[in-house]
Amino acid sequence: MIMEDEKHKLARKEWEHLAKEIRHHDALYYQQDRPVISDAQYDKLRHELEELEKKFPEFQTPDSPTQKVGSPVLSKFAKVHHSVPMLSLNNAFSDDDVREWDARNKRFLGMNEGDHIEYVCEPKIDGLSFSARYEDGKFTLGLTRGDGEVGENITDNLATILPKELYGDFPKILEVRGEVYMSHENFAILNAGLADDDKFANPRNAAAGSLRQKDSSITTKRNLSYFVYGWGEVSNIVLLGDRQSLVIKSLAKLGFSIIPDDVVVGNVMIRIPLHKVEGDIKKILPIYQGVSDIRHYLNYDIDGLVYKVNRLDYQKRLGEIARAPRWAIAHKFPAEQAVTVLEAIDIQVGRTGTLTPVARLKPITVGGVVVSNATLHNEDEIERKDIRVGDTVVVQRAGDVIPQIVEVDVSKRPAASYKYVFPDTCPVCKSHAVREEGEVARRCTGGLLCEAQLVERIRHFVARGALDIEGLGEKQITSFWNDGLIKNVTDIFNLADKAEIIAKREGWGKKSLENLLAAIEKSRDVNLEKFIYALGIRHVGEVTAKLLAREYGSADNWLVTMKKLASDAGAREMVQNIHGIGEIVAESLTDFFAESHNIEIVGALLSQLRVADAMVASHDSAVAGKTVVFTGTLTKMSRAEAKERAESLGAKVASSVSAQTNFVIAGADAGSKLKKANELGVQVLSEDEWLSLIQAT
Repeated sequence: MIMEDEKHKLARKEWEHLAKEIRHHDALYYQQDRPVISDAQYDKLRHELEELEKKFPEFQTPDSPTQKVGSPVLSKFAKVHHSVPMLSLNNAFSDDDVREWDARNKRFLGMNEGDHIEYVCEPKIDGLSFSARYEDGKFTLGLTRGDGEVGENITDNLATILPKELYGDFPKILEVRGEVYMSHENFAILNAGLADDDKFANPRNAAAGSLRQKDSSITTKRNLSYFVYGWGEVSNIVLLGDRQSLVIKSLAKLGFSIIPDDVVVGNVMIRIPLHKVEGDIKKILPIYQGVSDIRHYLNYDIDGLVYKVNRLDYQKRLGEIARAPRWAIAHKFPAEQAVTVLEAIDIQVGRTGTLTPVARLKPITVGGVVVSNATLHNEDEIERKDIRVGDTVVVQRAGDVIPQIVEVDVSKRPAASYKYVFPDTCPVCKSHAVREEGEVARRCTGGLLCEAQLVERIRHFVARGALDIEGLGEKQITSFWNDGLIKNVTDIFNLADKAEIIAKREGWGKKSLENLLAAIEKSRDVNLEKFIYALGIRHVGEVTAKLLAREYGSADNWLVTMKKLASDAGAREMVQNIHGIGEIVAESLTDFFAESHNIEIVGALLSQLRVADAMVASHDSAVAGKTVVFTGTLTKMSRAEAKERAESLGAKVASSVSAQTNFVIAGADAGSKLKKANELGVQVLSEDEWLSLIQAT
């Protein structure tokens, strides 16, 4: 028999596991717009945590996920405090849960069992929540929910879809709350124009990703929509009404888009209420099933109904608890599921080389849509669920582009079935497919050969920071690739031989063709670090490419060592011991050069290009291994030249001053960096003192 203290320890361990997992999924959902589990799976985790905290109330600390809304905001947007906290909603998963909620409301308000509360119901839109502030009728501030207390400033992006100015009788201060969403039609158009690796999983992710762009012009192109369903700070709510339903109607009159009252379904013109006021909970509940039955006819995703107390004075009395108001609840839909047979597992290779398994299913209708494919995510997912060809599987469609397999009915498994073995070679180019430690994805190493990756590889090869070939963007590369004018990166330098063919293509004039060929010719002169970066080797960015170039000096020296990596452990160890390189980069270089075709293409490129030698880093200089910061105006060399010289001597050039800084080189009009150096006691050198120091080495 388990002792009480042992039970408590086990419960605490389970609580910590659930809390950690929920926080992880909150970050993926609210910060990265890339959830990896369905809403139903997430709700199950949260429900388990809530039930555990009911049994062990001492576990419910202020930082518990059950007491939080959303996730902290990302640093790329300015943080702004909500004037009124932006709460979430508690969930109900059955009619009994809703009836119990109604009973709690009556008890709290001191009403009798036979009394009725007037409720309003509306679909729960599956999008990104926002708050928009209007002052004197003008739009002044737009925020995401964030963690409920602090949101991200997305004013410019929201301005692309919300009214910029209100007309009519409006309060001096008005904060509306709502949901930004992407219609199914616009979602399909957006995903059709994206590479496989870049496609959004569902319209909610697409809407969130589009609304949280740093460049509002991108948001404008994404054709987002919104519904307003509530409010935050309002200077005079009486002006809008004393009922939830009346306030929403007033907001519509001011120009806001609200959830429609009903929808016409099919050719029979059945009208189903989507926004409805009823006398009590008994009349509200039947609407739930009606909307659930027709939700796949809507042009936007919903994942349940929200019930709200209609009277605002009752809402005020009921108040809120922790992360949610007492006067509202979300009645969630179960994920739509069906049973079918898994007929095959195919491996798709994305534009960045990721191998993704896809289940080919015996076609089955799920939620009004015929499903023949389902995502299997990765090899760990296949192993965890022990998914095999021939299995009878439960398929779930919860708004994903490709539905997912929830579970396997092992009782119906064929006797001759066998475990699926994930391939370790690329199905497209037959190169090795490797999985790095700590990662779930397996990737093809045949980057310069693999047809699945070539458009992306060529785009990277010609981009700024690499060979920088102006006039050869993704559109042109894709077009040339589709027509067989380019089959790998070396073909770029043979395009002059195909000038007559290109000149006849739509959009190509004499001048644009001349400019392209001139840019290609100019790119033949390239320094070693840009050449290495242009190859697109995983984990080898611009900084790493520069480190490698300075270590080996010439393309020939570099390539000789790279060829040895797969067979010579000593060579691999020397590479990973280069300051700033490490084991991960060394392993990535080894995988790349283990493929003979990659070596062949690198050799072919070197015969086409004039790769300038790099200045070999001096590891014996007085500044080798030191961290330096330049500030102010330098008179005897440019800032770029000073940085280049310092790095060639083995120094690390930083952009800010810290306790780890060794030297600050102060030119004319040095400001805050000089002040901080003096505060921290960092050695400060004039430009002349710096030059004397490095010239003495």
